[in-house]
Amino acid sequence: MARDVGHSAHPAPPSPRRTHEPAHPGHRRVPVNGPDERRPADAAAPADPDAIRAEIEATREQLAATVDELAHRLDVPSRARERVLRTRDTAVETYRESPPAVLGAAAALVAVVVGIVVWRRKR
Repeated sequence: MARDVGHSAHPAPPSPRRTHEPAHPGHRRVPVNGPDERRPADAAAPADPDAIRAEIEATREQLAATVDELAHRLDVPSRARERVLRTRDTAVETYRESPPAVLGAAAALVAVVVGIVVWRRKR
């Protein structure tokens, strides 16, 4: 009697990522449409060549958007650079709005760092 290697009697639970929802809040949802989601199962494929071309073009656009989103998610150095630039812009804008507060916070941060260094050297 042959056994089905690698298959269990119980199916695996569905993956939480199968919904194609973003993994983290704030990330854009990637639209994923299969052939069964575009038209009902009982509907025939369009016979008109222009309709077929339009459907192919729409599918290409969706695929391009999905690939772009995945490429962006996998480009960690670029995302880190964007984060640094956003943080710098926020700091500059905050400084422009209230220079004394920013200078005071910077002085406090320097004092804390110096205090920690001195404290660790005495130990």
